[in-house]
Amino acid sequence: MSTQDSTAPKNLANIISHCKEYGFIFPSSEIYDGLSAVYDYGQWGVELKKNIKDLWWKSMVYMHENIVGIDSAIFMHPTIWKASGHVDNFSDPMIDNLDSKKRYRVDHLIEAYAEQVSGGESLNEEGQAVIAQMEALLAKDDFAGLKQLILDKKMTCSVSGTCNWTDVRQFNLMFSTQLGSVAEESDTIYLRPETAQGIFVNFINVQKSGRMKVPFGIAQIGKAFRNEIVARGFIFRMREFEQMEMQYFVRPGTQKTWYEYWKEARMKWHLELGIPVERYRFHDHVKLAHYADAACDIEYDFPMGFKEVEGIHSRTDFDLTQHQTYSKKKIQYFDNDIDEATGKPFGNYTPYVIETSIGLDRCILMCLSEAYCEEDLSTPEKQDSRVVLKFPPKIAPIKLAVLPLMKKDGLPEKARELMDHCRDSFLCFYEEKDSIGKRYRRMDALGTPFCVTIDHQSLEDNTVTIRFRDSMEQERIPMEEVKDRVLASLR
Repeated sequence: MSTQDSTAPKNLANIISHCKEYGFIFPSSEIYDGLSAVYDYGQWGVELKKNIKDLWWKSMVYMHENIVGIDSAIFMHPTIWKASGHVDNFSDPMIDNLDSKKRYRVDHLIEAYAEQVSGGESLNEEGQAVIAQMEALLAKDDFAGLKQLILDKKMTCSVSGTCNWTDVRQFNLMFSTQLGSVAEESDTIYLRPETAQGIFVNFINVQKSGRMKVPFGIAQIGKAFRNEIVARGFIFRMREFEQMEMQYFVRPGTQKTWYEYWKEARMKWHLELGIPVERYRFHDHVKLAHYADAACDIEYDFPMGFKEVEGIHSRTDFDLTQHQTYSKKKIQYFDNDIDEATGKPFGNYTPYVIETSIGLDRCILMCLSEAYCEEDLSTPEKQDSRVVLKFPPKIAPIKLAVLPLMKKDGLPEKARELMDHCRDSFLCFYEEKDSIGKRYRRMDALGTPFCVTIDHQSLEDNTVTIRFRDSMEQERIPMEEVKDRVLASLR
């Protein structure tokens, strides 16, 4: 019997197909031919999402006495986005093909070319050189140089097949709408492109009402919206997505220490998902945002290569200072602690900010990519295989499947007894249709770590057969031990 090597490349198309077939993720509005780059989470996808959110929230809020959570509104005063720089600067370099009228993000067009000349998703020397040249030009905002690179390499439009391009120009990514009941009286507002600003504008509210002392953090999970021209990679890049962010407010001068602390802390959280360290890497930003003095990404080796899943940024005091300037409201903190250099309290200052921001949807795709496994279980006597999602039990949508061997002789009633005993502690799934082998395979495909079979012996001595997903080994145990076995795996 042979199995797939866990380090072998994963096929994104197979993962997408599996997600739809087994109720994890569906194309949105599919009966109307769908909506590009928008997806709906199915019955098991929403459980996976909830488990990851709960894990992040626990690690951020419950495990830190000085971090609290908020839930700010999606609609915010439009001046907020002026203050944050999004109105003027939240844009991507775009280029249009004059023949097809199709618009491309410049980096996506060049990345696709690099993959094409490399003959696949792993870049060869030529492909890497093109990417390096692109990054250097982007860092200098050299749009003429980017167009020349596209022309020199004869990069063509996928629709027209020509390289008849416009100049490169910026395209704002924010969705706008109107607020008001009468169109003529409406004001333009925006769907938030990030969740961070909702934290910054509530800094004083949270600090004063919670009597928070610097350093402290504010965490938030919420939806954000970006008008991506070219969204791709399944749920990796979408127009409607969810972020898990924490803004950590620190004393000026200590930001580099806290930046390193949160880099280490966030990588530790990722490794606790059971993903090997070699599947991750840090990527320092070549070009820092105008407000940052340090920034890096945690990248995961997705089926399409290493891509960002989380960002850690030292944002200095830019955000709070900008909102203080535009709102004309004082946004400062009075620090009673004694400065050893002067022997006096630190006094009033605008805190600096360390940001940790992880894309929830990207994290879900990361966990799906890592868990997805195609195994060949064939023997000389029989051809056999299975597709299994090897989720860590703590994020698996279903923790326990309860499977009566037959639909009669009191076995379903005994199975329901176990369901009633466990359902208040974790999500259980009951199924009595099909052979036990087919039910095992279905639970493997859903990532269920434990299956319990109720048979006639269970009626006699109250024992059951528990099956372990990854090894497929089975063990006979007393029924009253099942709940504790599952709970132990969730710690």
